Amino acid sequence: MSGALENIKVLDLSRVLAGPYCTMILGDLGAEVIKVEAPGGSDETRKWGPPFQNGVSAYYLCANRNKKSITVDLKSEEGIQVIKALVNESDVIIHNFKSRTMERFGLDYETLIKINPELVYCSITGFGETGPFKDLPGYDFIIQAMSGLMSITGDDVSGPQKLGVAITDILTGLYACIGIQGALLERTKSGKGQKLDISLYDSAVSALVNIGSNYLMSGKIPTALGNHHANIVPYQTFQTMDGEMVIAVGNDNQFKSLCNILKKPEFTNDERFLTNPSRVKYRDELVPLLQEVLLTKPTTYWQEACQQNNIPCGPIQNIQEVANDPQLQARNMFIDYDHPTAGPIKMIGSPLKFSRTPVDVKQHPPDVGEHTNKILAKLGFTNTTN
Repeated sequence: MSGALENIKVLDLSRVLAGPYCTMILGDLGAEVIKVEAPGGSDETRKWGPPFQNGVSAYYLCANRNKKSITVDLKSEEGIQVIKALVNESDVIIHNFKSRTMERFGLDYETLIKINPELVYCSITGFGETGPFKDLPGYDFIIQAMSGLMSITGDDVSGPQKLGVAITDILTGLYACIGIQGALLERTKSGKGQKLDISLYDSAVSALVNIGSNYLMSGKIPTALGNHHANIVPYQTFQTMDGEMVIAVGNDNQFKSLCNILKKPEFTNDERFLTNPSRVKYRDELVPLLQEVLLTKPTTYWQEACQQNNIPCGPIQNIQEVANDPQLQARNMFIDYDHPTAGPIKMIGSPLKFSRTPVDVKQHPPDVGEHTNKILAKLGFTNTTN
């Protein structure tokens, strides 16, 4: 079965995570993705580890399936000509070089759009191509700090905390993927390509959503609430007799059901707890009362009781528990296949489920320059140093 983006060709000059994550999704959707690296390999994630398996890093594997790999020396005239030849037959080019790097290569948007007027050109940078920070390098940890995300993560004891994964890279990759597909769709009407200027900083700030809106409306600087919710109560982690779980009460009816489960119906008659706004106001009074009851029974008891009464809840699972979760197994979220160098590997699958054009792993994360000779020969280039 063909993918949803069959016949779309993507030239991927990006590295590390944001760009490669974007192009992996495009590849999952059926696009032909050609990953371009410098001779010897220039994607730093190939060396980020441990863990490695037969010299292949787990980090590199996580964001590079469904791609072909070529090596090109962009410091040589022949290398530039190779890229221009590939651009001529591509729908999309994506890079995450620092500002003005592509201009120095002679591969800027204005140059390439003359070669291929239908080209969608996506630039991913730390801070964007305009503004006073445009020349600064961008790294996920720094962006999490500057964007405000860390200021609302953690609590008074821990201080500001970053998320355990490079979330701003992932968000940026997703926004880039959305933008590219939007530009491709618009191209079907106009027949013209366009440039996308996507930054980690913009993407991270967009993720502030309700917390950012709370500040813009009230002028009150949000603080870190740990595992509590700024606008909903009770919506947090609770200790049980044998562990910890999350209970997420989203409306007043769910709160009444929770009180019945806890055998504390009187809470629903307390004026302080009648509505969500009042529960937020009297959070410090309500939460200890709930916590006291939840400590009397184990997690599984409360989880089953909440689920039977349509109260959102869930255990806090470690990654091993996630990997063995029967729901995720049923959804094919972990896939096994043989990599020619690493050997048998397990990967996280795609969350995209299509009824007619399902996502498929057609190409393993490629070794450095694995497809160089074949692709360059088709373009008529020979004796290229790899």
